[in-house]
Amino acid sequence: MGAPLTESMFYILLSLLQPNHGYGIMQQVEERTKGRVALGAGTLYGALNTLLEKKWIMLHSQDDQSRKKKEYLITALGKEVLNEEIARLGELFENGRKAMENDEKI
Repeated sequence: MGAPLTESMFYILLSLLQPNHGYGIMQQVEERTKGRVALGAGTLYGALNTLLEKKWIMLHSQDDQSRKKKEYLITALGKEVLNEEIARLGELFENGRKAMENDEKI
């Protein structure tokens, strides 16, 4: 497995399990994190370009009529990366929980 995902990348990939455009991604991330993570346009579009280069997402559609709105979608490779990250985070959570339980017993 590669390096851990940044929190922004993680939430962007989650937001692209269904086709979504930039503003929709920003809204979903903010909603999922209850406002704790708010992506700026520069951060979002930089991340989208990186994800496209890694082939973790793809361009799903482009509306040439309205400001060239693009919709993106996670790829099979992106889902694999996301699943690996979820497993990694689960391991972190479990190890932390177990350590804290053991600490309370001492």
